[in-house]
Amino acid sequence: MDQKNLLLAIVLSAGIYLAFLYFFPQKPPVPATPPQQTSEGTQPGAPPAPGGATPSTPPLASSAAQAAPRATVLAETPRVGIDTPRLAGSINLVGGRIDDLTLVNYRETPEPDSPEIVLLAPDKSEHPYFAEFGWVAGDSAVKTPGPDTRWTSSGGNLTPDHPIDLSWDNGAGLTFKRHFAVDRDYMFTVTQAVTNAGAAAVTLYPYALVARKGEVPVSGTYLSHEGPIGVVDGTLHDGSFGDKFNYTDLEKGSQPEFASTGGWIGFTDKYWLTALIPDQKEQIKARLKFNDPQVKVYQADYTGAEHALAPGATVTDDTRLFAGAKEVALLDHYEQDPGVPKFDRAIDFGLFYWLTKPIFLTLDFFYKLIGNFGLAIMLLTFTIKLIFFPLANKSYVAMSKMKLLQPEMQKLREKFGDDKAKLNQEMMALYKKFGANPAAGCLPIVIQIPVFFSLYKVLYVTIEMRHAAFYGWIHDLSAPDPTSFINLFGLLPFAPPSFALLHIGAWPIIMGVTMFLQQKLNPQPPDPVQAKMFMALPFVFTYMLSQFASGLVIYWAWNNLLSIAQQWVIMRRAGVSRAKPPAKPVKTT
Repeated sequence: MDQKNLLLAIVLSAGIYLAFLYFFPQKPPVPATPPQQTSEGTQPGAPPAPGGATPSTPPLASSAAQAAPRATVLAETPRVGIDTPRLAGSINLVGGRIDDLTLVNYRETPEPDSPEIVLLAPDKSEHPYFAEFGWVAGDSAVKTPGPDTRWTSSGGNLTPDHPIDLSWDNGAGLTFKRHFAVDRDYMFTVTQAVTNAGAAAVTLYPYALVARKGEVPVSGTYLSHEGPIGVVDGTLHDGSFGDKFNYTDLEKGSQPEFASTGGWIGFTDKYWLTALIPDQKEQIKARLKFNDPQVKVYQADYTGAEHALAPGATVTDDTRLFAGAKEVALLDHYEQDPGVPKFDRAIDFGLFYWLTKPIFLTLDFFYKLIGNFGLAIMLLTFTIKLIFFPLANKSYVAMSKMKLLQPEMQKLREKFGDDKAKLNQEMMALYKKFGANPAAGCLPIVIQIPVFFSLYKVLYVTIEMRHAAFYGWIHDLSAPDPTSFINLFGLLPFAPPSFALLHIGAWPIIMGVTMFLQQKLNPQPPDPVQAKMFMALPFVFTYMLSQFASGLVIYWAWNNLLSIAQQWVIMRRAGVSRAKPPAKPVKTT
């Protein structure tokens, strides 16, 4: 097998794959129309109880007016504040919803004074997104709290050290209470209790839901699942392999329903997650629902087991709500305590999970040692080089021998060019004589490809990389290099046009130069067409990678430099600089 043909196929395959990811992004959702008044409809609230009973609730779109600013809507209802080291917001006393949350530690841009990330927002605002809890009665005549119920608070703000209680009396013998507690990160615990002071028994089913309305912003690529997600009966559902867990699937009529013991369900964004977590021993019925195409309401909910409430008795139900950033260590912690199954899979590590997550954990370990993710990427690259040094060493020795044999190979092609069988026979004899392996030189590329894709995943999906700065002009390793050669990397006082070809920054150019230098050390194809294609690859990859995360470009450039150093030393020891091949097989150690 010709080394160059195999190497060309591998490199071009990688290039085609990267080009596909870049030029064919996932189609984003169609923008939603403004909320409209509907004559009939159901609130994205309690799921139907067994037997067909549903709670009576008003429609979600309560007016034909445009959505109001979030601050205006928040001021319209009484609220209980939420104040934790990592969250700020409030609980709406009308409906008892958690519908106002911002993430204190995360901002929209790397600038320290940019706005905090808004995760949840109330109904009738620009992007409603909220969590609701409640009860469905087996008898529809039993009055249960709904979205318009006015709750009474026990007082004070909800903090990690101060839980709060909401209460409401239905006027017919049932008293409903909700106990809210929150930890110092992103996990809420909601304990619902109902006391029956009436003369008749009632049947109740607890429920919890997360709903979001209108256009949902997504990043628009296939690299990360964004949309409905959950683990039911131990199986992860994240939209992969035809799993109907996407916004578009719900709009087209998919309404997945599951019976499960424990698990969790909710919505994931690229970096954020809102998930409902029932008691892991409880039997639940989970589902996804799409309501009202005019308004576009997406809902993830579950109904708990039946509770028979006798006169004078009290029943309770516990639900957890995770609403925050998808930090790997934090999700791992919650997977252990309180035991949320496969919670780290909320981060889309992809098919190479077995490689991608260890790469992240290694990067995170190095980051904690040296305090910079860019340097951690370089240290990871060096570590990978050390691990695969024996294999790469053999590969570069083989490439050195192949380059040393190029003059003799060219003579054979000139002598037996018309006799392919004889040419191949003489080539194999030449390889055998000097211990050369034409396919061995492909090993560095083969090793690099899965690491490259896994690191790309890590840079793209892990929030720890978001807004992680390097040195100089790189303020976000998860974003492309912001500089451009058109304005001399910022030296000229103008911004280049917003055309990708013009936004090739300094690090992609450094990567392209290192790739070109590495190519000069490799055996060159005798075929002029192949030689020209290989000469073009550094330029193609420079342009392509200029649109990728700068951390990935830094990895590739640093990997090239290490490979050049290793390859140059091996070739010097193999005597590649000599004009003629050795008279006896090359011996290298």
